[in-house]
Amino acid sequence: MTSASDRAGHRSSLRGAFSSAVIFRLVLGWGTFLTTLLARPWLQSTLSTSALTAVLVGIIAVIVICAFGVVAQAERLAHRLGDPYGTLILTLSIVVIEVILISAVMLGPGDHTTIARDSVMAVSMIILNLVIGVALIVGGHRHGGMLPNRTGTSAYLSVLVVLATMAFVMPGLIGSDGTYTVGQEIPIIVFTVALYVFFLYRQMGAQRGDFQEVGQQPAHPADENAETTPRTSVRDILAEHRPEVMARSVILLLTVLPIVLLSHDMATLLDDGLARAGVPVALSGVLIAMVVFLPETITTIRAAHQGEIQRVSNLCHGALVSTVGLTIPAVLTIGMLTGQRVELFESPTNLVLLAVTLMLSVATFTGRRVTALHGAAHLMVFFVYGLSIFA
Repeated sequence: MTSASDRAGHRSSLRGAFSSAVIFRLVLGWGTFLTTLLARPWLQSTLSTSALTAVLVGIIAVIVICAFGVVAQAERLAHRLGDPYGTLILTLSIVVIEVILISAVMLGPGDHTTIARDSVMAVSMIILNLVIGVALIVGGHRHGGMLPNRTGTSAYLSVLVVLATMAFVMPGLIGSDGTYTVGQEIPIIVFTVALYVFFLYRQMGAQRGDFQEVGQQPAHPADENAETTPRTSVRDILAEHRPEVMARSVILLLTVLPIVLLSHDMATLLDDGLARAGVPVALSGVLIAMVVFLPETITTIRAAHQGEIQRVSNLCHGALVSTVGLTIPAVLTIGMLTGQRVELFESPTNLVLLAVTLMLSVATFTGRRVTALHGAAHLMVFFVYGLSIFA
């Protein structure tokens, strides 16, 4: 039975989930989104440069404030549930909303032939090079060489290589004009979903220990000489802390949602501002993707600062596996149902950058130690990607 002190502790944890700071961020995020919704006719008119700048700065400030709220909830959940469950909640919250919004754009008016390809490529370069690069420099500088769980990172990268090839390469080799034919789309959708679901099944089940920090994962049952590390199962944790976990999960989702909605609402304003500045409009997609994944970026860098290199991998590689594994089947399904053309085959430049990124990721995370030098190499690739946008 639960003691009186335990019940009091549970009530205290639940009250802490609804602190004044949490309520403030929720009101600020949703209030700002509703304000932009009501002011949309004015925002869609021709604004002065100073007014456009002020609106963009205001939206970005709100997003940053809400992002820190997401990070706080994600870290509490990660501490309570342990990896990979804690990071998986944050990753899926952001990725699922992003996939829904991409799907909504495809179902709306206009031609959106390449939106999935451009969005996923931008996210891939940002996560695998910019975010990981900064995180490894921060963590490597503070902790020296960090030890990733090579089995877990290898599993992530194996799935990523296959999914990226199916998404960006094969449509140009076996498809028609950079798109899959209907007869090819169906098996690609089925195989992609099956691989992603099987990955989640193994990650949350038999291979859970492969996605924990080195020294924290339980010993393999086949190793008779290994010392087993007792750990509480996630079912026991949920049974004991279900109200707090559910409350924090809902708060995290409600804080993430206005971030994503505001980032897409500001897309038109950002396109206008970049056009006035004479900057390539393609940069807008990169900046929006950076804003959408800001909570995950902050969490990743903080994890690296604390020396949690496997959590860095769980956040970044896990986010990209979910992004590709959910986005590609969703847009291909919508394309089939609506008769829209979905162009996935990438340009030669981006294919080279993607290949270099994946090879670099394998070299970085399958070595014995991960250092700041690895991070510098990832940042170099992202800078080259940035140059390609302006080329």
